[in-house]
Amino acid sequence: MPDPRAVEAFDSKIADAFLRANEKQTGLPAFLGARFVAFTPGVLRAELDVRDDLLTPFKNMHGGVISALCDHVLGCVCYPHMRRGQWAATTEFKLNLLAPVTGGTLAASAEIVSLTRATAVVQIRVENDGRLAALAQGTVLIRDPKPA
Repeated sequence: MPDPRAVEAFDSKIADAFLRANEKQTGLPAFLGARFVAFTPGVLRAELDVRDDLLTPFKNMHGGVISALCDHVLGCVCYPHMRRGQWAATTEFKLNLLAPVTGGTLAASAEIVSLTRATAVVQIRVENDGRLAALAQGTVLIRDPKPA
């Protein structure tokens, strides 16, 4: 269950903008093909198709890909719950890789479990075609914009 403060602060317009922005992604999320598929109060769900170029020579998904997906949703889940102009920065996260991933689709569900004015703690569940592949938990700093 998401933190009630996150649910209360949820801005559906910002969440909808994230969902519409899938085609405009750049950088690592674009390279990975990560896409947001659902945003509800306190929860973000993203997917990534497993491709050969994301696998190790042993034909398992590289842990760095799963880590990058977790880091991406760890921060992004916070934006519809923050004031406009604020930004989120991951300060740490822990990742447990639980099962090898060789094909199909990864689905990452990020849930805000604690939200304050300055931080958020987020848990991420990563499944590979319905099978639990990884669990992560991290902390995000929430910062105000620098004065002009």
